[in-house]
Amino acid sequence: MLIFEKSKTGRKCQNLPECDVPVVTLDAKDKREVKLHLPELSEGELSRHYTELAKKSHGVNDGFYPLGSCTMKYNPRVNEVAAGLEGFTDIHPLQPTETVQGCLEVFKTLESYLCEIAGMKRMTFQPAAGAHGEFTGLLLIKAYHKSHGDEKRKKIIVPDSAHGTNPASAAMAGFSVVSVPSGPDGCVDIEKLKEIAGDDVAGLMLTNPNTVGLFDKNILEITKIIHDCGGLCYYDGANLNAVMGTVRPGDMGFDVIHLNLHKTFSTPHGGGGPGSGPVGCKEFLVPFLPSILVEGEDKLVAVKEKDSIGEMKNFYGNFLVVVRALAYVMTLGKEGIPEASKNAVLNANYMMNKLKDLYTMAYDEVCMHEFVMSLADLKKQTGVSAMDIAKGLLDFEIHPPTMYFPLIVDEALMVEPTETESKETMDEAIAVFRKLYETAGEDAESLHNAPMTTPVTRMDEVGAARHPILRYQFED
Repeated sequence: MLIFEKSKTGRKCQNLPECDVPVVTLDAKDKREVKLHLPELSEGELSRHYTELAKKSHGVNDGFYPLGSCTMKYNPRVNEVAAGLEGFTDIHPLQPTETVQGCLEVFKTLESYLCEIAGMKRMTFQPAAGAHGEFTGLLLIKAYHKSHGDEKRKKIIVPDSAHGTNPASAAMAGFSVVSVPSGPDGCVDIEKLKEIAGDDVAGLMLTNPNTVGLFDKNILEITKIIHDCGGLCYYDGANLNAVMGTVRPGDMGFDVIHLNLHKTFSTPHGGGGPGSGPVGCKEFLVPFLPSILVEGEDKLVAVKEKDSIGEMKNFYGNFLVVVRALAYVMTLGKEGIPEASKNAVLNANYMMNKLKDLYTMAYDEVCMHEFVMSLADLKKQTGVSAMDIAKGLLDFEIHPPTMYFPLIVDEALMVEPTETESKETMDEAIAVFRKLYETAGEDAESLHNAPMTTPVTRMDEVGAARHPILRYQFED
């Protein structure tokens, strides 16, 4: 039930004192034409309402959450404690820099760690999310070519398996998008890339491991092809969790990168934010970075590069997300960072090998942090789709994996167990996947109707997408 439906006129959580400041008289044009409708409940009713909603939701604290390409892992509570310290929360972005030296040190310290992990020279923390970071990185590429008078470079090459935000970000930055196909091995088709690469190419956007969970064995050749034609290479950091501390994007030949602090470095995911998508770059792109960069030793200062592309967000970015990430990196340390990524790879390969005798793997080889199954054959045989299996998982309190992505795999389910899941949890999930496979052959209709035990059963998702109801409609 919606909170508005529970509302009773006259009920309040608090009785506020009478206003003791002069009342401002508004002109008629500034007054509301429709009565302001707010729910009215007692404090107890309000508390119970949101507790009830919390019980109906599902997150990484509730159970297995194998959402491929999103790295939905458990985030240690100690990082939340660090982000809640008064010295970090009771500040204002307009304070003089000499009064927030500790906060500036957070930026400087994390920048040095992330640049080491990514193989970059400098990093800005202004971008508020991954896609925002993509847009920022593309503006750096655009500014670089413009500074060399090379404004004919209007194309960004994007693999056909890329995240949907990649072509969208490129278009927003004023580029035209050219898709390069994948080969039979799931990696970039080198010969097709060579055909596309030319003097009108501004750059390439790529994530490695890619979105089918494979590390592209030709990555050095790929970045060389782009550099040889005068373009720059952009690394989408969505899948960094698989390789952090083991191999650096900068060493693969990438010139600019965004990281998802809310995926790889410990900020809770979802709910619309807050996120953070810091952008790092090689030295030749540093002059174009958005402000604010922290410099100095004994006395830290915030500076802006003279050729900066400008501000991407107010002030310094989402600061407390940066605090969480620093706590996470310092807790794991130099040995723990690569150990986490190796465990993520181990878990993904364990699950894949326990399911490959039933489910068809899109690419039956050693994967990285995630693997992709194709349910096309199962659908032909039983009528049960990837959507049906995903919905069936909900009845076992398992969040569905990513569905129908990447687009190059028919009836795709992409599973990412992450390093924080135990063998016992994965074994339970494997047993559920196997049971659902058997159910598909024995009782397909039950899966067409799944889920049956959740607060909301199978919904009309197409109808919801095309005719959304985004606010409560009052009846006067």
